[in-house]
Amino acid sequence: MATDTGQRPASAPSSLRSSGPSRYADPLFRAIAFTAGASVLVILGLMIGTTTRDALPVFEYQGLVSFFTSDEWRAGFSRTEFTGEYGAFSFIYGTVVTSLLAVAVALPLAIAVSLYINRLAPKRLKRPLAYTVELLAAIPSVVYGLWGLLFFAPTFIRPVMELLNRTLEPVPILGRLFAGPVFTTSYFTAGMVLAVMILPIITAITREVMAQVPRDQVDAAYGMGATDFEVMTKVIIRTSFPGIVGATMLGLGRALGETIAVAMLVGGSQRWGLSLFFGGDSMAGHIANTFQDAAPETVLALIAVGVGLFVITVIVNVLARLLVWRIGRVAGDAALRRRP
Repeated sequence: MATDTGQRPASAPSSLRSSGPSRYADPLFRAIAFTAGASVLVILGLMIGTTTRDALPVFEYQGLVSFFTSDEWRAGFSRTEFTGEYGAFSFIYGTVVTSLLAVAVALPLAIAVSLYINRLAPKRLKRPLAYTVELLAAIPSVVYGLWGLLFFAPTFIRPVMELLNRTLEPVPILGRLFAGPVFTTSYFTAGMVLAVMILPIITAITREVMAQVPRDQVDAAYGMGATDFEVMTKVIIRTSFPGIVGATMLGLGRALGETIAVAMLVGGSQRWGLSLFFGGDSMAGHIANTFQDAAPETVLALIAVGVGLFVITVIVNVLARLLVWRIGRVAGDAALRRRP
Protein backbone atom coordinates (compact mmCIF):
# COMPACT_ATOMS: atom_id res chain seq x y z
CA MET A 1 0.00 0.00 0.00
CA ALA A 2 1.42 3.33 -1.06
CA THR A 3 2.14 5.82 1.67
CA ASP A 4 2.09 9.56 1.51
CA THR A 5 5.65 10.78 1.99
CA GLY A 6 4.53 14.35 2.26
CA GLN A 7 6.72 15.38 -0.65
CA ARG A 8 5.17 17.68 -3.21
CA PRO A 9 5.73 16.92 -6.88
CA ALA A 10 8.51 18.81 -8.48
CA SER A 11 7.38 21.77 -10.51
CA ALA A 12 8.06 21.95 -14.21
CA PRO A 13 11.19 23.74 -15.29
CA SER A 14 10.67 27.39 -15.97
CA SER A 15 11.65 26.88 -19.63
CA LEU A 16 8.58 24.63 -20.13
CA ARG A 17 6.05 26.89 -18.46
CA SER A 18 3.68 28.92 -20.61
CA SER A 19 4.50 32.55 -20.27
CA GLY A 20 3.66 35.68 -22.14
CA PRO A 21 1.86 35.34 -25.48
CA SER A 22 2.42 31.55 -25.65
CA ARG A 23 -0.22 30.92 -22.98
CA TYR A 24 -2.86 32.11 -25.45
CA ALA A 25 -1.75 29.74 -28.22
CA ASP A 26 -4.10 26.89 -27.35
CA PRO A 27 -7.26 29.02 -26.93
CA LEU A 28 -6.43 30.88 -30.15
CA PHE A 29 -5.93 27.63 -32.05
CA ARG A 30 -9.22 26.24 -30.73
CA ALA A 31 -11.01 29.42 -31.77
CA ILE A 32 -9.54 29.28 -35.28
CA ALA A 33 -10.41 25.59 -35.67
CA PHE A 34 -13.97 26.18 -34.43
CA THR A 35 -14.40 29.12 -36.81
CA ALA A 36 -13.17 27.05 -39.74
CA GLY A 37 -15.53 24.20 -38.91
CA ALA A 38 -18.50 26.47 -38.30
CA SER A 39 -17.88 28.36 -41.56
CA VAL A 40 -18.56 25.17 -43.52
CA LEU A 41 -21.99 24.89 -41.92
CA VAL A 42 -22.67 28.60 -42.47
CA ILE A 43 -21.74 28.41 -46.15
CA LEU A 44 -23.84 25.28 -46.62
CA GLY A 45 -26.78 26.90 -44.88
CA LEU A 46 -26.49 30.00 -47.04
CA MET A 47 -26.43 27.89 -50.19
CA ILE A 48 -29.51 25.96 -49.17
CA GLY A 49 -31.38 29.03 -47.95
CA THR A 50 -30.70 31.37 -50.87
CA THR A 51 -31.26 28.82 -53.65
CA THR A 52 -34.44 27.49 -52.05
CA ARG A 53 -35.73 31.04 -51.56
CA ASP A 54 -35.13 31.86 -55.23
CA ALA A 55 -36.71 28.59 -56.37
CA LEU A 56 -39.90 28.91 -54.28
CA PRO A 57 -41.81 30.94 -56.92
CA VAL A 58 -41.17 28.20 -59.47
CA PHE A 59 -42.34 25.48 -57.11
CA GLU A 60 -45.47 27.49 -56.34
CA TYR A 61 -46.18 28.13 -60.02
CA GLN A 62 -45.48 24.62 -61.34
CA GLY A 63 -46.24 22.64 -58.21
CA LEU A 64 -43.54 20.81 -56.28
CA VAL A 65 -44.62 17.31 -57.37
CA SER A 66 -45.25 18.38 -60.96
CA PHE A 67 -41.84 20.03 -61.20
CA PHE A 68 -40.04 16.77 -60.41
CA THR A 69 -42.41 14.36 -62.23
CA SER A 70 -43.35 16.22 -65.40
CA ASP A 71 -41.16 15.89 -68.51
CA GLU A 72 -42.48 19.01 -70.24
CA TRP A 73 -39.87 21.77 -70.28
CA ARG A 74 -40.80 24.83 -72.31
CA ALA A 75 -38.82 27.92 -71.33
CA GLY A 76 -40.65 31.23 -71.12
CA PHE A 77 -39.32 34.71 -71.86
CA SER A 78 -41.10 36.93 -69.35
CA ARG A 79 -39.40 39.19 -66.85
CA THR A 80 -42.34 39.68 -64.51
CA GLU A 81 -44.34 36.41 -64.55
CA PHE A 82 -44.16 32.74 -65.42
CA THR A 83 -45.32 31.79 -68.91
CA GLY A 84 -43.49 28.52 -69.62
CA GLU A 85 -43.72 24.91 -68.48
CA TYR A 86 -41.06 23.56 -66.17
CA GLY A 87 -40.84 19.83 -65.58
CA ALA A 88 -37.39 18.51 -64.66
CA PHE A 89 -38.01 14.75 -64.84
CA SER A 90 -36.11 14.39 -68.14
CA PHE A 91 -33.00 15.92 -66.60
CA ILE A 92 -33.32 13.93 -63.38
CA TYR A 93 -33.64 10.72 -65.40
CA GLY A 94 -30.58 11.55 -67.50
CA THR A 95 -28.53 12.38 -64.41
CA VAL A 96 -29.44 9.14 -62.64
CA VAL A 97 -28.96 6.91 -65.70
CA THR A 98 -25.55 8.27 -66.68
CA SER A 99 -24.31 8.19 -63.06
CA LEU A 100 -25.45 4.62 -62.39
CA LEU A 101 -24.00 3.48 -65.71
CA ALA A 102 -20.68 5.10 -64.82
CA VAL A 103 -20.58 3.40 -61.42
CA ALA A 104 -21.53 0.02 -62.94
CA VAL A 105 -18.53 0.26 -65.28
CA ALA A 106 -16.00 1.95 -62.97
CA LEU A 107 -16.52 -0.16 -59.83
CA PRO A 108 -15.35 -3.55 -61.21
CA LEU A 109 -12.40 -1.84 -62.90
CA ALA A 110 -11.46 -0.04 -59.68
CA ILE A 111 -11.56 -3.26 -57.65
CA ALA A 112 -9.48 -5.10 -60.27
CA VAL A 113 -6.91 -2.30 -60.49
CA SER A 114 -6.67 -2.08 -56.69
CA LEU A 115 -6.14 -5.82 -56.34
CA TYR A 116 -3.51 -5.81 -59.06
CA ILE A 117 -1.57 -2.90 -57.55
CA ASN A 118 -1.72 -4.28 -53.99
CA ARG A 119 -1.33 -8.00 -54.63
CA LEU A 120 -0.11 -8.91 -58.11
CA ALA A 121 1.95 -6.10 -59.62
CA PRO A 122 5.77 -6.25 -59.41
CA LYS A 123 7.28 -3.84 -56.92
CA ARG A 124 8.80 -1.67 -59.63
CA LEU A 125 5.34 -1.15 -61.17
CA LYS A 126 3.21 -0.57 -58.07
CA ARG A 127 4.12 3.04 -57.43
CA PRO A 128 4.04 4.17 -61.12
CA LEU A 129 0.66 2.49 -61.60
CA ALA A 130 -0.75 4.11 -58.47
CA TYR A 131 0.48 7.55 -59.57
CA THR A 132 -0.88 7.03 -63.07
CA VAL A 133 -4.36 6.18 -61.82
CA GLU A 134 -4.40 9.11 -59.42
CA LEU A 135 -3.19 11.42 -62.20
CA LEU A 136 -6.52 10.85 -63.99
CA ALA A 137 -8.23 12.80 -61.21
CA ALA A 138 -6.18 15.91 -62.05
CA ILE A 139 -7.40 16.15 -65.65
CA PRO A 140 -10.04 18.91 -66.10
CA SER A 141 -13.51 17.76 -67.02
CA VAL A 142 -13.57 19.84 -70.19
CA VAL A 143 -10.55 17.87 -71.43
CA TYR A 144 -12.44 14.64 -70.75
CA GLY A 145 -15.36 16.04 -72.69
CA LEU A 146 -13.29 16.99 -75.72
CA TRP A 147 -11.39 13.71 -75.66
CA GLY A 148 -14.61 11.74 -75.39
CA LEU A 149 -16.38 13.70 -78.11
CA LEU A 150 -13.56 13.80 -80.67
CA PHE A 151 -11.74 10.50 -80.07
CA PHE A 152 -13.08 8.06 -77.49
CA ALA A 153 -16.73 8.09 -78.59
CA PRO A 154 -16.31 7.71 -82.36
CA THR A 155 -13.33 5.36 -82.14
CA PHE A 156 -14.31 2.99 -79.32
CA ILE A 157 -17.75 3.67 -77.86
CA ARG A 158 -19.80 3.88 -81.05
CA PRO A 159 -18.61 0.47 -82.37
CA VAL A 160 -19.52 -1.04 -79.00
CA MET A 161 -22.94 0.62 -79.13
CA GLU A 162 -23.58 -0.74 -82.63
CA LEU A 163 -22.53 -4.23 -81.54
CA LEU A 164 -24.82 -4.10 -78.49
CA ASN A 165 -27.65 -2.82 -80.65
CA ARG A 166 -27.33 -5.65 -83.17
CA THR A 167 -26.88 -8.32 -80.51
CA LEU A 168 -29.31 -7.33 -77.75
CA GLU A 169 -32.08 -5.36 -79.44
CA PRO A 170 -33.95 -8.56 -80.47
CA VAL A 171 -34.07 -9.67 -76.80
CA PRO A 172 -37.65 -8.97 -75.60
CA ILE A 173 -37.02 -6.94 -72.40
CA LEU A 174 -33.30 -6.19 -72.43
CA GLY A 175 -33.55 -4.94 -76.00
CA ARG A 176 -35.40 -1.80 -74.89
CA LEU A 177 -32.24 -0.56 -73.17
CA PHE A 178 -30.21 -0.99 -76.36
CA ALA A 179 -32.79 -0.01 -78.97
CA GLY A 180 -31.68 2.13 -81.90
CA PRO A 181 -31.04 4.42 -83.54
CA VAL A 182 -27.47 4.73 -82.30
CA PHE A 183 -26.30 8.29 -81.59
CA THR A 184 -22.73 9.17 -80.75
CA THR A 185 -23.88 11.63 -78.07
CA SER A 186 -26.14 9.71 -75.71
CA TYR A 187 -26.62 8.45 -72.16
CA PHE A 188 -24.25 5.57 -72.96
CA THR A 189 -21.44 7.80 -74.21
CA ALA A 190 -21.71 10.17 -71.26
CA GLY A 191 -21.78 7.23 -68.83
CA MET A 192 -18.64 5.67 -70.31
CA VAL A 193 -16.65 8.89 -70.07
CA LEU A 194 -17.98 9.48 -66.55
CA ALA A 195 -16.73 6.00 -65.65
CA VAL A 196 -13.21 7.03 -66.64
CA MET A 197 -13.57 10.23 -64.61
CA ILE A 198 -14.66 8.57 -61.37
CA LEU A 199 -12.30 5.60 -61.73
CA PRO A 200 -9.35 7.27 -59.91
CA ILE A 201 -11.56 8.32 -56.98
CA ILE A 202 -12.94 4.85 -56.38
CA THR A 203 -9.58 3.20 -57.06
CA ALA A 204 -7.59 5.40 -54.67
CA ILE A 205 -9.92 4.79 -51.73
CA THR A 206 -10.39 1.08 -52.51
CA ARG A 207 -6.64 0.54 -52.78
CA GLU A 208 -6.01 2.21 -49.42
CA VAL A 209 -8.78 0.21 -47.74
CA MET A 210 -7.45 -3.06 -49.15
CA ALA A 211 -3.94 -2.19 -47.95
CA GLN A 212 -5.30 -1.98 -44.37
CA VAL A 213 -6.50 -5.61 -44.30
CA PRO A 214 -4.64 -7.29 -41.39
CA ARG A 215 -1.69 -9.32 -42.58
CA ASP A 216 -2.48 -12.17 -40.17
CA GLN A 217 -5.85 -12.77 -41.87
CA VAL A 218 -4.15 -13.09 -45.25
CA ASP A 219 -1.44 -15.38 -43.87
CA ALA A 220 -4.03 -17.51 -42.10
CA ALA A 221 -5.94 -17.97 -45.35
CA TYR A 222 -2.77 -19.02 -47.16
CA GLY A 223 -1.94 -21.35 -44.27
CA MET A 224 -5.27 -23.11 -44.73
CA GLY A 225 -4.47 -23.74 -48.39
CA ALA A 226 -6.36 -20.87 -50.03
CA THR A 227 -5.32 -19.76 -53.49
CA ASP A 228 -4.55 -16.17 -54.49
CA PHE A 229 -8.03 -15.85 -56.00
CA GLU A 230 -9.70 -17.13 -52.83
CA VAL A 231 -7.63 -14.83 -50.62
CA MET A 232 -8.52 -11.79 -52.74
CA THR A 233 -12.22 -12.57 -53.02
CA LYS A 234 -12.99 -14.12 -49.64
CA VAL A 235 -10.59 -12.22 -47.38
CA ILE A 236 -9.48 -8.93 -48.90
CA ILE A 237 -12.67 -7.89 -50.72
CA ARG A 238 -14.94 -9.14 -47.94
CA THR A 239 -12.97 -7.32 -45.24
CA SER A 240 -12.75 -4.16 -47.34
CA PHE A 241 -16.40 -4.18 -48.37
CA PRO A 242 -17.57 -1.24 -46.19
CA GLY A 243 -14.75 0.90 -47.53
CA ILE A 244 -15.53 -0.13 -51.10
CA VAL A 245 -19.15 0.91 -50.59
CA GLY A 246 -18.03 4.28 -49.27
CA ALA A 247 -15.69 4.77 -52.25
CA THR A 248 -18.50 3.84 -54.63
CA MET A 249 -20.86 6.37 -53.11
CA LEU A 250 -18.19 9.05 -53.31
CA GLY A 251 -17.71 8.28 -56.99
CA LEU A 252 -21.47 8.33 -57.50
CA GLY A 253 -21.65 11.77 -55.92
CA ARG A 254 -18.95 13.00 -58.30
CA ALA A 255 -20.83 11.56 -61.27
CA LEU A 256 -24.13 13.16 -60.20
CA GLY A 257 -22.59 16.61 -60.05
CA GLU A 258 -20.41 16.46 -63.17
CA THR A 259 -21.28 19.25 -65.60
CA ILE A 260 -19.11 20.07 -68.59
CA ALA A 261 -18.18 16.60 -69.82
CA VAL A 262 -21.75 15.36 -69.53
CA ALA A 263 -23.13 18.48 -71.20
CA MET A 264 -20.85 17.83 -74.18
CA LEU A 265 -21.63 14.12 -74.50
CA VAL A 266 -25.18 13.41 -73.32
CA GLY A 267 -26.97 14.87 -76.34
CA GLY A 268 -28.70 18.02 -75.06
CA SER A 269 -32.28 16.86 -75.69
CA GLN A 270 -35.04 18.03 -73.36
CA ARG A 271 -36.79 14.66 -73.69
CA TRP A 272 -35.97 11.27 -72.26
CA GLY A 273 -36.01 7.69 -73.46
CA LEU A 274 -35.55 4.21 -72.02
CA SER A 275 -32.79 3.35 -74.49
CA LEU A 276 -29.23 4.00 -73.32
CA PHE A 277 -28.52 5.22 -76.85
CA PHE A 278 -31.02 8.07 -76.51
CA GLY A 279 -29.59 11.58 -76.53
CA GLY A 280 -31.02 13.23 -73.41
CA ASP A 281 -29.70 15.73 -70.88
CA SER A 282 -28.65 15.95 -67.23
CA MET A 283 -29.50 18.44 -64.52
CA ALA A 284 -26.06 20.02 -64.27
CA GLY A 285 -25.57 19.86 -68.04
CA HIS A 286 -28.86 21.59 -68.77
CA ILE A 287 -28.05 24.38 -66.32
CA ALA A 288 -24.65 24.93 -67.92
CA ASN A 289 -26.00 24.91 -71.47
CA THR A 290 -28.96 27.25 -70.98
CA PHE A 291 -28.21 29.54 -68.07
CA GLN A 292 -26.36 32.24 -70.01
CA ASP A 293 -29.19 32.97 -72.49
CA ALA A 294 -32.10 32.22 -70.16
CA ALA A 295 -34.86 34.74 -69.41
CA PRO A 296 -35.41 35.76 -65.76
CA GLU A 297 -38.25 33.27 -65.22
CA THR A 298 -36.16 30.45 -66.72
CA VAL A 299 -33.21 31.40 -64.52
CA LEU A 300 -35.40 30.80 -61.47
CA ALA A 301 -36.44 27.44 -62.95
CA LEU A 302 -32.80 26.50 -63.46
CA ILE A 303 -32.09 27.42 -59.85
CA ALA A 304 -34.91 25.06 -58.89
CA VAL A 305 -33.20 22.33 -60.92
CA GLY A 306 -30.04 23.05 -58.95
CA VAL A 307 -31.97 22.68 -55.71
CA GLY A 308 -33.21 19.29 -56.91
CA LEU A 309 -29.66 18.22 -57.76
CA PHE A 310 -28.50 19.34 -54.32
CA VAL A 311 -31.26 17.30 -52.66
CA ILE A 312 -30.35 14.19 -54.66
CA THR A 313 -26.67 14.58 -53.74
CA VAL A 314 -27.50 14.96 -50.05
CA ILE A 315 -29.72 11.88 -50.14
CA VAL A 316 -26.94 9.85 -51.78
CA ASN A 317 -24.42 10.93 -49.15
CA VAL A 318 -26.78 10.20 -46.26
CA LEU A 319 -27.59 6.77 -47.68
CA ALA A 320 -23.87 6.11 -48.10
CA ARG A 321 -23.21 6.94 -44.46
CA LEU A 322 -26.05 4.74 -43.27
CA LEU A 323 -25.04 1.90 -45.56
CA VAL A 324 -21.40 1.94 -44.51
CA TRP A 325 -22.41 2.14 -40.85
CA ARG A 326 -24.87 -0.72 -41.23
CA ILE A 327 -22.45 -2.95 -43.14
CA GLY A 328 -19.70 -2.34 -40.61
CA ARG A 329 -22.06 -3.07 -37.73
CA VAL A 330 -23.30 -6.31 -39.31
CA ALA A 331 -19.74 -7.41 -40.05
CA GLY A 332 -18.73 -6.73 -36.46
CA ASP A 333 -21.73 -8.61 -35.05
CA ALA A 334 -21.00 -11.54 -37.34
CA ALA A 335 -17.39 -11.67 -36.13
CA LEU A 336 -18.60 -11.75 -32.51
CA ARG A 337 -21.01 -14.57 -33.27
CA ARG A 338 -18.26 -16.63 -34.88
CA ARG A 339 -16.02 -16.23 -31.85
CA PRO A 340 -15.96 -19.48 -29.80
